Amino acid sequence: MAVRIRLARGGRKKRPFYRIVVCSSESPRDGRFIEKIGTYNPLMEIAEVKINAERLQYWIQQGAKPTDTVASLIRKNGLQSVEKAS
Repeated sequence: MAVRIRLARGGRKKRPFYRIVVCSSESPRDGRFIEKIGTYNPLMEIAEVKINAERLQYWIQQGAKPTDTVASLIRKNGLQSVEKAS
């Protein structure tokens, strides 16, 4: 089972809010997930990103690969350098 760190959309129409989740690569975008490790709110004047750094590090050590979008959010927050997801 390939594990990915990706965004799951929430919020209402035209008002997106995202959870940063760890899930199987086969599950749907807003479907079942293993663990929620953060949030991303793009509608704030300065986009708000909250990530649990300890859990992020744990899942990356376990082999989870972040999507391109999540990797860029991680880099922008300076949590760690994450190689580009393949």
